[in-house]
Amino acid sequence: MTGVSQVLLLFLIGCALAVSITRNLLTSVIIYTCFSMVMCIIWITLESPDLAITEAAVGTGITSLLYFLTLKKIHAIDARNKAKMKRNETARDGGEGHE
Repeated sequence: MTGVSQVLLLFLIGCALAVSITRNLLTSVIIYTCFSMVMCIIWITLESPDLAITEAAVGTGITSLLYFLTLKKIHAIDARNKAKMKRNETARDGGEGHE
């Protein structure tokens, strides 16, 4: 096993752990997409181009797209952006007194 394969496997394990530890749904989907891309590269190094293409298309493409659409549908992405905007407004208005 080459050094590159070992690094890819360690990164794969790191992605799997990070997805299960992360509390933010959007971050979890992005890490899952990285996991699928690493799996695609591993399939290429194992000389299985058919599995690599399938992993790239289904794992990275379609599944991630469905997850993003689901997050948009349940308003998880919008809620996060609204909370961030509200924090920025509060920080900006924090120094000013309201009459």
